[in-house]
Amino acid sequence: MSVRRTRIRAGGTQPRVLEAGPADASEAVVFVHGNPGSCDDWERLAAALGATGVRAVAVDLPDFGETIAPAGFVHDVPTYANFVEEALGVLGVERVHLAIHDFGGPIGLVWAAMHADRVASVTLIDTGILPGYRWHRLARIWRTPVLGELFQATATRRAFRFLLNRNEPRGLPRAFVDQMYDHYDRRTRRAVLALYRATDDPGAAGEAFAEYMRSKDIPALVIWGEHDAYLPSAMAARQRDAFPSADVHVLPASGHWPYADAPETVERLLVEFVAGVVQRAAAAACGAPGPTTANAERSALRRPAGAAPRARRRAAARTATPLRSARLCRCGAGSPRTMRPARRPSRSAGRGAIGGRS
Repeated sequence: MSVRRTRIRAGGTQPRVLEAGPADASEAVVFVHGNPGSCDDWERLAAALGATGVRAVAVDLPDFGETIAPAGFVHDVPTYANFVEEALGVLGVERVHLAIHDFGGPIGLVWAAMHADRVASVTLIDTGILPGYRWHRLARIWRTPVLGELFQATATRRAFRFLLNRNEPRGLPRAFVDQMYDHYDRRTRRAVLALYRATDDPGAAGEAFAEYMRSKDIPALVIWGEHDAYLPSAMAARQRDAFPSADVHVLPASGHWPYADAPETVERLLVEFVAGVVQRAAAAACGAPGPTTANAERSALRRPAGAAPRARRRAAARTATPLRSARLCRCGAGSPRTMRPARRPSRSAGRGAIGGRS
């Protein structure tokens, strides 16, 4: 399935949006990219989810990708988290399967802490809570006045390719790196400096966040490259401090961008995980036991719905909008959350088919 690209009006700007799957679903996988990424990072994963009937949404953060921040925008984690919430409101997304990477981690997790009742699941890709973590070498350069500016000013395409690939055991696809550099213009370079300088201790809030989220036991998938040079893979298992039931996968030949250097593996893990979460939620809604293994989940998705009367199945099918795998559980009842249509934003605050670079 192909993805759709459009723009919306949110956060005082016109952020670029990448979407797949049913556009009117109120439940969606929401991707939050890191530094120096964009919504383009998620194209393959969004398309794979969309092909299964799942709505997937990725938005450029202000001053990343092709989205210019409004005047006075503060490049810090709380401001970006508030931007994510406003964008979700415009998009009509109420129930969220959060998927985050790199600096999208603290942004997404702050959003999740503020809206925990709306979080259906969390997928952490080389990010998460970072107890005891200290900034990596590049971050220390960016955080240093003058030195950071000089470093950014000398980041040519060739230097950028070298820097990103030097610690990646498999190397990164050239098209992936070049696309990232194409978006790495002056405003993005300034945003990176501001964001890192506004974040003094990346591990400081980890313990408090873990304590707050632990009792909620939100379903979580952790994917981490064993050779991540920025966030050590030892942090992968620590995500269970906040998400006790997390399914943790450390990919032995991957670095910081496993969705780029091991795309098939990451796609399979994510699609199966989301399908399982949705299936279990639908089963719980009608009191039926849910599948307990990935194979059972895939089998359940291929089976017709259970033995509900034909009229009731048809009625449920007409109202179920978002996630194909959750339309009907075995008793024929759809998940109330997934079946609720998305709210339509007003024309003044909603989508716009606004072409070109903002």
